[in-house]
Amino acid sequence: MLENRGDIAVVGEAANGVEALELAAEHRPDVVLMDLRMPELNGIEATRQLLAQQPDARVIVLTMFEDDDSVFAAMRAGARGYLLKGAEGEDILRAVHSVGNGDAIFGPGIATRMIEFFATAPRSAFPELTDREREILELIAEGKTNMQIAERLVLSLKTVRNHVSNIFNKLQVPDRAAAIAKAREAGLGPTPLDQT
Repeated sequence: MLENRGDIAVVGEAANGVEALELAAEHRPDVVLMDLRMPELNGIEATRQLLAQQPDARVIVLTMFEDDDSVFAAMRAGARGYLLKGAEGEDILRAVHSVGNGDAIFGPGIATRMIEFFATAPRSAFPELTDREREILELIAEGKTNMQIAERLVLSLKTVRNHVSNIFNKLQVPDRAAAIAKAREAGLGPTPLDQT
């Protein structure tokens, strides 16, 4: 489909995420069509790594997965477009041109779901946590130590440690760094504006 167009040059096709990164490093494409579920390295992580190495590259996810988690994970990884595999050839071509020109594009069903998601009341991040645990997780995401958290919330250090242990268990993370990463993915912690 794409190779038949004179204004688009297909420089490679990859069978897995690792190969996609290798081909992108070799050819430095303007736009990459990326599947989400690939062997060796999934499309989310491949997108993240590709954009870390080539910030000017643009990624369009072309997949059969339309669940919110997949869509938002792709967006957080830096994808500029998200289309379902059933999309018409002309829609894919239009997306490649649009994203190549700096726009973002999402298939009609995905765009509708995004609008619905943002139009509804925000869901609480980590509903499995108590209010106190969520408060402590937010402070952890801000980089506070257990002692700083204890002082700020007027709790004993032992109580804070117990809460932190419960948070790790509920979030199924092995350590503080993983908890911080998960919390920041959910929007907790400092924002770029806080850091200026």
